[in-house]
Order: sequence, then C-alpha cells, then structure tokens
Amino acid sequence: MKTPTPLLSESSPLQQSVERQIRYCLSRDQLDQQAIYQSLALSVKEQLMDDWRSTRTSNMSFKQKRVAYLSLEFLMGRSLGNALLNLNLDAEANAALRPYAVALEQVQQQEHDAGLGNGGLGRLAACFLDSCATLELPVVGYGIRYEYGMFSQSFMDGYQQEKPDNWLQEGNPWEIKTPHHDVVVKFFGEVKPFTDQQGHCGHNWVGTENVRAVAYDVPIPGYRNGHINTLRLWRSEATDEFNLASFNQGSYIDAVARKNLAEQITMVLYPNDASENGKELRLRQQYFLSSASLQDLLNGYLSRDNADIRQFAAHHSIQLNDTHPSVSVAELMRLLLDEHQLSWEQAWQITTATLAYTNHTLLPEALERWPVRLFAQMLPRHLQIIYEINARFLELVAQRWPGDTQRLARMSIIEEGPEPQIRMAYLAIVGSFSVNGVAALHTQLLTSGLFQDFYALWPDKFNNKTNGVTPRRWLADCNPRLAALLDQRVGEGWVRDLSRLTVLNALTEDADLISHWHEVKQANKADLAQLVQARCQVTFDPAMMFDVQVKRIHEYKRQLLNILHVIHLYQQVLQGNVDNFTPRCVLLGGKAAPGYGMAKQIIKLANNVAYMVNHNPAMQPYLRMAYLPDYNVSAMEVICPGTDLSEQISTAGKEASGTGNMKFMMNGALTIGTFDGANIEILEEVGEDNFFLFGLRAAEIEQLKPHYDPQQLIRSSTALSGVLQLIESGHFNLHEPGIFNDIVAAINDANDPWMLAADFEAYRQAQLRAAQAYRDTKHWTQMSIRNTAASGRFSSDATISRYQQEIWKTQSRHTLVKQES
Repeated sequence: MKTPTPLLSESSPLQQSVERQIRYCLSRDQLDQQAIYQSLALSVKEQLMDDWRSTRTSNMSFKQKRVAYLSLEFLMGRSLGNALLNLNLDAEANAALRPYAVALEQVQQQEHDAGLGNGGLGRLAACFLDSCATLELPVVGYGIRYEYGMFSQSFMDGYQQEKPDNWLQEGNPWEIKTPHHDVVVKFFGEVKPFTDQQGHCGHNWVGTENVRAVAYDVPIPGYRNGHINTLRLWRSEATDEFNLASFNQGSYIDAVARKNLAEQITMVLYPNDASENGKELRLRQQYFLSSASLQDLLNGYLSRDNADIRQFAAHHSIQLNDTHPSVSVAELMRLLLDEHQLSWEQAWQITTATLAYTNHTLLPEALERWPVRLFAQMLPRHLQIIYEINARFLELVAQRWPGDTQRLARMSIIEEGPEPQIRMAYLAIVGSFSVNGVAALHTQLLTSGLFQDFYALWPDKFNNKTNGVTPRRWLADCNPRLAALLDQRVGEGWVRDLSRLTVLNALTEDADLISHWHEVKQANKADLAQLVQARCQVTFDPAMMFDVQVKRIHEYKRQLLNILHVIHLYQQVLQGNVDNFTPRCVLLGGKAAPGYGMAKQIIKLANNVAYMVNHNPAMQPYLRMAYLPDYNVSAMEVICPGTDLSEQISTAGKEASGTGNMKFMMNGALTIGTFDGANIEILEEVGEDNFFLFGLRAAEIEQLKPHYDPQQLIRSSTALSGVLQLIESGHFNLHEPGIFNDIVAAINDANDPWMLAADFEAYRQAQLRAAQAYRDTKHWTQMSIRNTAASGRFSSDATISRYQQEIWKTQSRHTLVKQES
C-alpha cells in the first residue's frame, strides 16, 4: 500500500496527526494495516494528552482524596474503539482513514488484545477504571505489564493447545514509559536489628536481591468529559548496579542470568504454580506489584508541599482487588516502620485506615496461602511483621472470646501444621478497614461461612458491592445497532445513566420497537455466525436459537452440564423426537488453566460432541455446536450482542458474582441460570417471567451433601441415564477408548461438590421452557427488551458510585469544581 500525500491544510486535527505519525515517526513509504493502526492509535493518544496532563494535576490536589486500585489483572481488551467512543472521535477517525482506502473496522482488527488478565476479575477491574474516569474520580490503577498473556489457545484433535500470547510483539502505542516513577523492589536477604544513638530500635533488611520496577502509563479516558485517569503498569528489570557489579567481577554469564531472573517476574501472566518454582514466581509477582505501587504512592504524596506522612490515610484509599495484593498489608507496615521511622501504633493506624479488601471467591481452596518457609526465604522482614500483626490480633480475639482456643486457631493468620502457612485473606481482613463481597449472596455466604469469625468480631467492617460492567464498551461500543435504536427511543443520556433504560418497560407493546429490536438481534446474530464460521468452520443459522456459554473452564461453572444437555438433544434428534423441537446453535468458549486436568477433559468432550453433531446430516436442521478457540474480550464484543440464551449455570453458592451474565442481559439476551451470584439480583430486576431459573439453592445443596446419591438420581432420569450410557459406550471417542471415564466417574461420585446429577433434570426442564418461549418471536423479543431495560443496576458506574460513597469517601473533580465556584 503506497503512502498518499494529502494536503494537511484540508485535514482534520486527527488526520493531520495520522499523516505526521506516518511521515515522521514510522518513516514508511509502503504501508500495511498494522502501520495505519499504529499511526491512528498514536494520534488518538495525542488528542488526549492535554486532558491527561490536566487530570493528573487536578488529582494531585490535597483537596481530593486519591484512590489506588491494585489488581494483578486488568483485562483491557482493545483500546482503540473504546477511546474513539469516549473521545467522540469516530467520525474524525473514519475521515482520517479515507485517503488510505481502509475501513476503520479493518484497522481496529490489527490491535492485539492486551494480555493483562485472564478472566472476570481482570475484566471487572477494566470496567471499574472506565467508570472511575467517567465519574471523574481520582483513581489510578496499578498492575503488572506482562510480556506474555495467559496463553493463546488452539485445539489439536479436540485437546487444548497452549502457545505464548506475545501481545506486545508489535509494541503498545497506548503506553508511555515514565522512568521518573521507577522504584526498587527488594527480595531475599536477611534482617538485622539495630538500636540507634537515640535508643530507637529498628530493623535493617540487608543483602537483598534488588529488582527495578519500571513504570508504564496507559491513559483511561472518561466518557466525553475531558477526564483521563491512569493505569500504571510495572515491568521488572535488573538494577544497573546489580548487573555492573557482576560484570566487573568478570562474570558476564552470571550478570545476564541475574538480569533474566529479574525480568522473569513480569514475563508471563499467572504462571502454573504446580511446581515450587512456579509458586515462588507467583509470590514474587504479587509482592512486586504491591511494593512498587505502595512506594510510588508514598513517593508521590511526600513530593508535595507540606506533606505529612502521618496524614497519608486522610488523602488515600487503596483497594486490594482480591487476595493477590494482600501482602500490601505487611509491605505498607514495613515502609512506614523501616523507611519512615514511625512507631508500630502510628504505622498500624495508617495501614488499617488506608487499605480496603475485595473478596472474589467462595472456594476455600482459592484463598491464597503461602508457606512460612517461602516467606522466610523471600520476604524475611515481612514474615516478622506478619507474626507481630498476628500476635497483636490474637490478643484482641482472646479478649473478645476468653479461653476459646479453637477460635484462636481458626482465626490465626498463621495456620499451624507440618508446613505452617500464611492465610493471606485473613491478613487482608485484619489489615483493612473495609471488606466487601461482590454480590448479595456472596457477601451473605462470606459472613456466615468463610469469614464468620471475623464478621462476629467486626460486623461493621463487612459490606456488599455487587459487580457491574461498563455500558460504554459492553453496549454502546460493542452493539452499535442496538445503541442507535436506544438513542432514538430513550435519548443519548443512557450511556452515562443506564437506569434511563427503564423507560423501555413502557414500550414492550410498541410494534415498531419490537420489529426493530428483532432486526437488530438478527443482524448481530449474523455477525456472530460469521465469527463462528471463520474461527470454527461451523455454520450457524441466525434463524436458530443461539445458546451461549463463554467463560473460564471450571467444574463449578458447569460447562459439563451444558454439554450433557447437548448430548440429550443429539439423542432426541437421532430418535426422531423432533416435534416442537426448537432448532439451536450451541456455542462454548473459554480457556482451561494449563494444570487443570479435568477442565481440559471437559474441553475435549465438548469438541468431540461438537464434531459428532456437526458431521451428522440429520442434525443440521435442528442442532449445531461449536467451541470457539482463544476466547477473549474482542470475541465477547461480537458474542454478547448476538446471543439469545445466556448460560449462567454454576452450582449455587460457588460463583461469587459473575459479570458475563450482566453483559449478556444488557444486550438483550435471556438468562438460564441458577440461584447464584449476581444471577439472583438479575432475577430480582427482570422478574421470573423473563429469566429461566432452575436448580438447588445454596442451602439446599448443603442439606443434601451428607446423603447425596447421584446414581439414584441418574437411574430416575431417563434423559441423564441415556446421556451417560452414550458417553460410556465410547460413541464420542471411538478411537480413544476410556478418555472420558474420569468425567463419568465424577458425575457418579457421591462426593461430587458440583452436583451435576442433582440439577440435570431441572436444567433440562428449564431448557424446554426456553425452547418453547423462543418459538414465540414477539414474546421472546419483549422479554429481551425487558432484560435490557433492567440492566441499569449492573452498570459499573452504579457500583463505583457505591465504592466512592461508602468505602473511599472521595469526591469527583466535577463536585470539587462546583464547591470551589
């Protein structure tokens, strides 16, 4: 593609910038679409630089309490489309690309999804950053600049294959390296106590291996308000003096090896921690993020005039996104005690008034624990501090419950045993002023189960903040057809205030709206069918129901239950039971952790079932199935607008919240789901008539556990027994005998914590109700409208407003400006 030379004087500011980037920065005579993308992205970033600088200056004001959001994941997806929407530059971008004879959609496809997260936790963090900027809140995100994302997924003979996700191979035009924010993070070494001339006792952490944390800033634009927040990402590098010392001693190989070891910290997102080396690297990542971020916050605060370290908590709140950055409790104490010479009481008051903790799991095994031995080796000073925190905390517990030694053992941050462990969630609870769950049921189960002892001690510390998703990316940007229709019928203000969509409830009998809504859904389904054809070589018919489950593969999310139902439908067609059969296309997608054997077996079963379904001509009018490889944010932006039925079928009491359920309902999909996580609150908003509810509730599951008999349930269900017999016969693995034996055994196991057999029949009945409803196009469309109308509660703007008012107690820039005027 030859570079054109249009007249700059006739160009828009954005087009002039694109031309300048091509001529003077890329210096190319021949252009490809990647080069045009880079030029456009750099030009868009250039458009927001002044506002970004202005926002930073405003956020430095002492009048504004600043918030830091620490997360090991930020699943940002692509940035170009979101930036164009929030900056209102779509028209200018299209005009700027006209001379290059390339469509904006083609250019956007050149951007790699940022490999900074792997699931709902990271996507939630990205949504929160968008809402903080839109609400003009002084919030900075802190994360890790992973060189490689989780992994790129493909399939070979139905098995998941993992390849490196080198998302930075073309560079990242959205980031700016800011070396003046670099800090040094220490590891290993030993602690030496000392007493100074004034009699002050302290500790020196010496002989450490030091790693430089290099700062890269990414702009987070608010929605058309001139407010640009920052996501600061840390990259690990060897310190100059460290390498130079080794080199000067004649050990060039050792210098290079140590440099590589330092850079490994931020090389890969979430390494497999099955090995001891993997566990060590995971802890190094968590501490690296925590230390670099806290040092940066303290340095920034103390660089201001009249800053008093004792007033740090009055000007800062730090939100810990899940247990991963909980070592921040010990690190903030270390910095205040050892670097700033505060007393224990002063440091503890600041720490516990600054840190807030969000819990994202109900699975006890997901609450991180680290061997005391590993801390003693890697973070010896922090181990001392944690022991002191625990000793003082247990004194408080003993005062509250005298003589209750069992409670002391249950609540101790240190879990004693042959291999003593540090309970990181307990450290986060003890060291924070706020602990929140992420859905009403989740928080209830935390306070009555996992954390009931802590709730009994500090009931006022616990609160709920139901998750949300940003309507900018997850409706306005990803579903432009529906967004345009909403603009016409509701007005454009819904993008900032999603609660305005409730007016749709009064329009569900409007024939014109119903007709246009259905047309939009069919067009979106055609787009999704194109994606499935391109990625899976499977033909989806938009006239059929699109039944979708996309998320991380985990047994508690019960993709297996979905697959069992597909096999049941497959059998129904084979047996000729097709009267009143609703044709459907079933789409699954999601990655299994490399070390999670059962999850990978579930993927294999799904792919084998899909093969048998799609290669049987008798199935084509009734049933099709595909497993989308390498599911990511960009894929979801096509999937959720084109989905009819959203599968949210986790075992009740296991899913903390979910956010995919919110994205689907926001785009008019109907939910088939259990009474779990945020499903409950979705159900409350849309009503049971617009939601396909099934399955045991959390309390019923607990009651059933002692006498759970899956084999009796299987015998009593003709459908389930037929499905399992077909799997056991080897029908789906004719050339690989026995590969699904573990799956069948798990379903038959009386200790199956996911209780698939218990919920299968109820799930099948709910699917029958959904199938019948789908055959009435008008009624289904009306239910779709009601789901979108009810989605305002699940905007991340609403969630962040609750964080702001109830936890952070900060103010927006807009509010401060009004107060000053």
